[in-house]
Amino acid sequence: MAVQSMMTPLGSPAPDFDLPDAVSGRRMSLADFSDAKALVVMFICNHCPYVIRIREGLAEFGRDYADREAAVVAVSSNDADAYPDDAPHRLGEVAHEAGFVFPVLYDETQETAMAFKAACTPDFFVFDAERKLAYRGRFDEARPNSPAPVTGDELRAAVEAVLADRPPPAEQMHSIGCSIKWRPGVDPGY
Repeated sequence: MAVQSMMTPLGSPAPDFDLPDAVSGRRMSLADFSDAKALVVMFICNHCPYVIRIREGLAEFGRDYADREAAVVAVSSNDADAYPDDAPHRLGEVAHEAGFVFPVLYDETQETAMAFKAACTPDFFVFDAERKLAYRGRFDEARPNSPAPVTGDELRAAVEAVLADRPPPAEQMHSIGCSIKWRPGVDPGY
């Protein structure tokens, strides 16, 4: 069932995290991205049709910002016991197949998803140089079974605004996707 993102209040501070990269195995935290003027944190997974629909666009987005002052990081928080395609080794395989140049972190405890108030995959957050939330919402209008092209225009506009020291677009639309697959007994409370 599709759900909408939570639309965390703009200006909220970026939560810290300490998670392993599914590709390299290296642990990464918020501090690893301290040199970036903009930080994009996206919650994704391997099996969701909403993420699959934009996967090539995500890879292109990552390549386009790899040599700029924007850091991009993906996080997968799904229960890998119930959804084995979202297990760390599969995250690494799909990241390689898709051509992702950004880290794909695995949030086994789901604490990072809860700290960000991530609700769906995909779910996007853009933080400014002070790590205050400047954008939360969708990649673009593309959805499964929709003719809308995958452009990433909404996320790109937000990142470009942060990089140019401008306010991001005032109209920010909910992201829509598959719900994060919470572990039994985990209730994010939102």
